[in-house]
Amino acid sequence: MQENAQQQGATASNADILIIGGGAAGIGLIASLLKRQPGLAITLVEPAQTHYYQPAWTLVGGGAYAVGKTARPMAQIVPKGVNWIQAAVQGIDAEHRQVTLDDGRQLVYQHLIVCPGLRLAWEKIEGLEQSLGQHGVTSNYRVDLAPYTWQLVQNLRKGKAIFTQPGMPIKCAGAPQKALYLSCDHWLRQGVLKHVDVEFNLAGPALFGVAAYVPALMKYIDKYRARLAFGSQLVKVDGPAKTAWFESLDANGTLIRRAKGFDLLHVVPPQVAPDCVRNSSLANEGGWCEVDPGTLQHVRHDTVFGLGDVCSTSNAKTAAAVRKQVVVVAENLLALRAGQALPLRYDGYGSCPLTVEKGRVVLAEFGYGGKLLPSFPLDSTVARRSAWWLKASFLPWFYWNGMLKGREWLTRCSATE
Repeated sequence: MQENAQQQGATASNADILIIGGGAAGIGLIASLLKRQPGLAITLVEPAQTHYYQPAWTLVGGGAYAVGKTARPMAQIVPKGVNWIQAAVQGIDAEHRQVTLDDGRQLVYQHLIVCPGLRLAWEKIEGLEQSLGQHGVTSNYRVDLAPYTWQLVQNLRKGKAIFTQPGMPIKCAGAPQKALYLSCDHWLRQGVLKHVDVEFNLAGPALFGVAAYVPALMKYIDKYRARLAFGSQLVKVDGPAKTAWFESLDANGTLIRRAKGFDLLHVVPPQVAPDCVRNSSLANEGGWCEVDPGTLQHVRHDTVFGLGDVCSTSNAKTAAAVRKQVVVVAENLLALRAGQALPLRYDGYGSCPLTVEKGRVVLAEFGYGGKLLPSFPLDSTVARRSAWWLKASFLPWFYWNGMLKGREWLTRCSATE
């Protein structure tokens, strides 16, 4: 563990480049910065002892990936020479360039990079926390519950399976339906799908936010005989009673609540910005770190950049988005420090490999405004076996051995105007 002696000493210290968050964004950025300028004085604040490859959790829930392969010790991931402070940020005072940690220590920075991810707000659904991991209630959004999802899928031979998706924004907007597809594919292969009543409750009005991909996805919804309930928000769960309550508006605009029984309930919780950002001057009205969507520099504090899930940008909150954001922030931060104009702009790129069955993926790649941004000269709206190999084999390898090591493949970004 790269703990620094400062943790045991003075209550305040200085940091040159301070990075909040050691997830994909934080570690990827550190690696890219050090690749450009070895010897940079970088301080990382990250409380976790374990780093996870979260995109594989949906595969774990579908029986297609080993959960142990998604985790590595943080001490092996943090690049050498970085001052890693294993603590959590309690407050950010951007006006005075100061960060307060949960143990009372304070850090004064020259430049701040905000990338602590987001928070899963399980508590916003009444009764959910008491039921998770038992009574057929699960979620692939938690590493300890993804194996339980697969256990439930294997054991279910008949009954009611409900999958949910909350209002946006959430990380990996396709993950809620990936859980449905992989579950249904297993039931179909086992010959029991005809005995399972599958329902997908979405708080929003569409199956997927980029219309070009909806026809391909609807083919699988029809194939699996899944019913869609749009505008349906999960608000309460009673695990022992096997009952979930959903709120929606009727034809007259009146809010109504419906109780639905289940045998399997896959829940995706509402998601919010971490309190340290939400309660600071960095936040917009929704609580997200308010950055310029192109340069990723904060709109009010020019010594601050943000990237990853915490950002106010409208892109999909995925690791693929982070892969391109890292390059933009690395180049723009170093230019700022050199007194130069910010050279790069982020185009909103995000990718969501939609695992529509075990062995086939619709590789959705898109940017701001839903513009399709395919990396390969193929029709990205078609489910392909090659995209499954990319999702299940290549991307996990590249994450650990490429992205977190500063290798910037397929990360071309446009220059600022």
